[in-house]
Amino acid sequence: MSIHAAIHHVTDYRYEKPVTMGPQLIRLRPAPHSRTAVLSYALKIEPAKHFLNWQQDSFGNWLARVVFPEPITEFKVTVDCVADMAVYNPFDFFIEEYAENYPFTYQGELVEDLKPYLRKEAGGKKFAALLAALPRDKQRMVDFLVALNARLQHDVAYTIRMEPGV
Repeated sequence: MSIHAAIHHVTDYRYEKPVTMGPQLIRLRPAPHSRTAVLSYALKIEPAKHFLNWQQDSFGNWLARVVFPEPITEFKVTVDCVADMAVYNPFDFFIEEYAENYPFTYQGELVEDLKPYLRKEAGGKKFAALLAALPRDKQRMVDFLVALNARLQHDVAYTIRMEPGV
């Protein structure tokens, strides 16, 4: 059994005097490659006098490019979305034989395809501490990923802010 979750989002900017806006990129549409089924989606832009073109970025995500031909005093984006929050098996995936254990090395053409994602950048002290705490011994990849996610869930705190306008 699944749950339908309705999301209503409003972003509203108001200006003291008319302003000329450059093209606005709005990234408030669910990814088409998500497992979560989107039952309905609506995007409303105000003021009504605008041009809207849908584009996809290099990762396949949709973004709306909005152009206002005249100066405006308000820019309002409203999104309504209903998602089917069905339960699924998070372990329903295939692991290539060479990657069944951690650590592993990517094979063949995949190394070239993944270069942008394998580029390393300097992290802070907390990131370095997290990396230092990770086990380096050979273990099943699924076990490694479960332990890593459990560690992050334990270490990352969320603060709920009830103030208006946050």
